[in-house]
Amino acid sequence: MRKVAIIGIGMTKFGNLWERDLVSLAVEAGAKACKDAGVDKDKIQAIYGGTMSGGLFVSQEHIGALLADYSGLKNIPSTRVEAACASGGLALRQAYLDIASGMHDLVVAGGVEKMTDIGGGAATNTLATAASQEWEAVQGATFPGLYAMIAKLHMKRYGTTERQMALCAVKNHKNALNNPNAQFRRQITVEGVMKSTRIADPVKLFDCSPISDGAASVVLASEKAAEKFSKNPVWIKASGHATDTLSLHDREDITTLKATVEAAKQAYSQANLKPADIDCVEVHDCFTIAEICAIEDLGFCKKGEGGKFVEKGNTKINGKIPVNTSGGLKAKGHPIGASGIAQAIEAVLQLRRHAKGRQVDTEYAMTHNVGGTGATAVVHIFGREK
Repeated sequence: MRKVAIIGIGMTKFGNLWERDLVSLAVEAGAKACKDAGVDKDKIQAIYGGTMSGGLFVSQEHIGALLADYSGLKNIPSTRVEAACASGGLALRQAYLDIASGMHDLVVAGGVEKMTDIGGGAATNTLATAASQEWEAVQGATFPGLYAMIAKLHMKRYGTTERQMALCAVKNHKNALNNPNAQFRRQITVEGVMKSTRIADPVKLFDCSPISDGAASVVLASEKAAEKFSKNPVWIKASGHATDTLSLHDREDITTLKATVEAAKQAYSQANLKPADIDCVEVHDCFTIAEICAIEDLGFCKKGEGGKFVEKGNTKINGKIPVNTSGGLKAKGHPIGASGIAQAIEAVLQLRRHAKGRQVDTEYAMTHNVGGTGATAVVHIFGREK
């Protein structure tokens, strides 16, 4: 397989963007990525666009053709990619495989979601379509409730505390202060998290990622194209993808996301690296307990020690393994289809040494994008060298 690089990045601000629509967000992010890459849009040979549910959020399906149309790239192959909250990460993987296989040399991978055009109840119901309709959603189980079950068992089995969960949120909000595209650029306190409204015990409002609008795009290139267009490419060293049961009740252990474990195993093997080689990681912190599970499942600490690992400061900017330097889904925002691509953009910024105010000494960066409660997981590793 051929080597693949990211040579351009672009994203919109994340947040409640009432005045924007899905298409304008996607076009803005794509145009910024092409400009950053120094590539005329007419050179783009294919598009992979991640979006979870354009039909339910904005009554628009057939997203692939729509993105190509409004980007002025008619007639090129354009594919909509869906994997719930991992749609963006999977779009990146599909674009990577396209170029690695030799099919194309310049491809855009993007993600977009416009979630705020419907009310909170409708948004909750839409998000619940990423869970099992037969066994979970029909019983009234929402994602806060499902992750609350994971948290409850993790707390009972390993002694994890609500305070340790809160520390993840506080750290991510602090990191977001230096991310100009983040939805929440304000600090919070552990006490504030602990006093926030309980959504599904022990998950509180400030343990949850928000409803967000936004888009993100990257331009991927073959080795030859990267050498032609870019002086500072970031190389995709590995791409791992795995799945698990859709329903929590079918899993052997709901505190372990086996799809994450397997996708990470693939990525480490492909890159010939181990957890200790990773300098920073963007994990899928849709809820604070998800961040704790992720650092365990990715191998940064032993199973059950995630809460204590966080409490010791190991995941801070200057810690053993900086986690979510962008602010994560919790503070950067979580426009579902865009999140996996936004994670990759943070990895690129870190490797380019352009993450102003949140820079980490980085040679290898990792991203971890999850769909649902872990039925899909996509893990990428990026590096400065080929």
